[in-house]
Amino acid sequence: MYNILLSAKKKGKIMKKFIKKSFVLIFLSIFILSSFAGEKYSFSKKALKDKKSVTFNDCTAMELAQKMKCGWNLGNTLDANGKTGLESQESWGQPLTTKEMIDAVAAAGFKTIRIPCSWANHFVDSNYTIDTAWMARVKEIVDWCIADGLYVILNDHHDNFERESLIPKGKGYYPSSLNYNESMLFTKNVWAQISLAFNKGYDEHLIFEVFNEPRLRGHEHEWWYNQGCTVCKDGASNLNKLNQLALNTIRASGKNNAKRFVMITGLAASINSYQADSSWKLPKDSAEDRLLISVHLYTPYSFAMENPGETVFMEKHAGELAYNFDWLNEKFVKNGLPVIIGEFGATNKNNTEERMKWFEFFVKESRKYNMVPCLWDNGDPNAKNTFEEKFGFFNRKEESWYFPEIIDIIVKNSEN
Repeated sequence: MYNILLSAKKKGKIMKKFIKKSFVLIFLSIFILSSFAGEKYSFSKKALKDKKSVTFNDCTAMELAQKMKCGWNLGNTLDANGKTGLESQESWGQPLTTKEMIDAVAAAGFKTIRIPCSWANHFVDSNYTIDTAWMARVKEIVDWCIADGLYVILNDHHDNFERESLIPKGKGYYPSSLNYNESMLFTKNVWAQISLAFNKGYDEHLIFEVFNEPRLRGHEHEWWYNQGCTVCKDGASNLNKLNQLALNTIRASGKNNAKRFVMITGLAASINSYQADSSWKLPKDSAEDRLLISVHLYTPYSFAMENPGETVFMEKHAGELAYNFDWLNEKFVKNGLPVIIGEFGATNKNNTEERMKWFEFFVKESRKYNMVPCLWDNGDPNAKNTFEEKFGFFNRKEESWYFPEIIDIIVKNSEN
């Protein structure tokens, strides 16, 4: 009866719409399942439960960077992998994150929160399936940030395998030809699941960062690209493929992920990996003006990280910073590619006044070029472990700042 009442024209429109929707669903299913090289892919509907669709507000990448201003890292928490399950959050000495902590960061004036997150220690089977409880916890924290009007950077953080040897299944990735197949399976599975969990109810305030510091762990050039090193060139080539793979996977999940802003990282997130030669390449994107460059700057090393190193911020340090910012501007910003400094900071050497000078110069210079500096914070400025940098700024137990004068400088100088 229903078919009789419908006009042929209306029936045609309905059938056309049905076929179109079915094709999209079939395409996504085939992409997700077949692209995992025969691996069974499973993911609970509970973790995929999403908020209502929201409008993704159109803006350019440069406009987004202007709004992001400056950021703070929830370090040593969701990225901590000392344990599995939800207990991993406290395995590196930090307390469980609460909404009140996020509120305090927003109240301090930060506009962006970077959420470092590890995934390999949360697989529940051999098919790279992420624990639904873990995904729900990540979403809970992301939602608290979004509710405070913050921009959120969600990444894959500590899943770079520890050495160049065949990676056991499900233990991460390594940017080398020897490990490309396992790295490909890991990257596709992880980003397919993250994308499906966050593809509808999140607008431009949620940003994906494919990798943290993807590098040749255990190699002599782990942190420094050498143009004469064939291993470095192989690493860059394989990282290019993994970046492209992850981006394609994100885009294929559809909805708001079809145009979500995505951060792309070079080897070790080092400015040197971009400067060295033409090995690093930006992936091709089906979306227009949606890519951001990710780099970390603990510069100069002698002042910002080395222990004991140098404790006084000198003209030579300012010169090195100015050179780096100018180079990034010429290479990327002037070509419409904003630079997100996903991590920056100067370790505590009981030299607060000198660090204040460093932070003021750093933030002013970065914002001059519309770059977004995100403060690295591992929670403890007085870490007893001599191998751990003392980058603590937010006392999460007391919800107060160890160095409020530094935080004021960062926020004040990012407002431009």
